[in-house]
Amino acid sequence: MTIQNIPSTNSRLERGQRALEAIDGRAGQNVIDALADIAPDFATYLFEFPFGDIYCRPGLSLRDREIATIAALAAMGTAQPQLKVHVEAGLNVGLTQEEITEVLMQMAVYAGFPAALNGLFAAKEVFAARAQEAVEART
Repeated sequence: MTIQNIPSTNSRLERGQRALEAIDGRAGQNVIDALADIAPDFATYLFEFPFGDIYCRPGLSLRDREIATIAALAAMGTAQPQLKVHVEAGLNVGLTQEEITEVLMQMAVYAGFPAALNGLFAAKEVFAARAQEAVEART
């Protein structure tokens, strides 16, 4: 099921859970799991608002939404863990490593070289981890 096919009749929570799985896979669930013992209600809010409401809106593809998210998180310069999750999500929804790299390089113009560098290094870690997982899956 693609995110565009998630019925709008589902609750915000159900839509958000399905969307998070489609976009972030295991990385998103790791965030939810990490909140279980400290702020389980916050996990519900993450399901409902960003994923159940915003990501499920028509008008932008998931690919476009991830480009915007990667750019915003890189520009913030303070959200490395979230940036890594969304670099992974970008790859999950069809962005290439080259496209993600270009988005991060673009941030040098508007957010500064430190933000772009930090974003590129975060992406490099995600790309390397994915490459290692692919090698391990083949063996």
